[in-house]
Amino acid sequence: MRVLGLTGGIGMGKSTTAQLLVRAGVRLFDADAAVRALQAPHGAALPAIGRLVPGCVRDGVLDRAALRAAALASPAVMHGLEAIIHPLVRRARQRFLERARRDGCRWVVLDIPLLFETGSDRLCNRVVVVSAPASIQRMRVLRRGTMTPAQINAVLARQMPDDQRRRRADVVIETGLSRHETVRQIQRLLRAMREGSPAAWAAAEGIRA
Repeated sequence: MRVLGLTGGIGMGKSTTAQLLVRAGVRLFDADAAVRALQAPHGAALPAIGRLVPGCVRDGVLDRAALRAAALASPAVMHGLEAIIHPLVRRARQRFLERARRDGCRWVVLDIPLLFETGSDRLCNRVVVVSAPASIQRMRVLRRGTMTPAQINAVLARQMPDDQRRRRADVVIETGLSRHETVRQIQRLLRAMREGSPAAWAAAEGIRA
């Protein structure tokens, strides 16, 4: 079984890329979904989060806005949250990989926003980075209406700069053009995964600059 890492900064279009891969039949581990499950009502991470940030968990329900504000305001809280969440996500990821191997999957995708930052790229045979111009990235995040410009800056400060991700990628998917062009790039990626030939991977590689 071969493993494809999928990553990209906030607002880069990674979720759209992941959805298109899933629709094509590729099995995918979504790290963000794993985190949401851990933080869902009475989720496994809530007792420890409640001890880390008193008052953000009430009756087994997480106040996500309060947790986000506390984490972005304090590096100590952010590091404490990562120390709680990351081991639990790693266990979920390991269970996913074990099931996929048992099921005889040829390729699986690990969709992990902090793929490089957490060293998870070491598990991957190839890494895909989803990228868009910074202006489009910020516009997409602001449209969600869940974060202020200052909060966006705080998130970006924690993430690897886009140019560094691109340099470390095997394939770059550009999402700042059009959906049609994004789909074409993903089709080339899927062809490379199916065929495995050097020519197919060369066609999928994109621009890493």
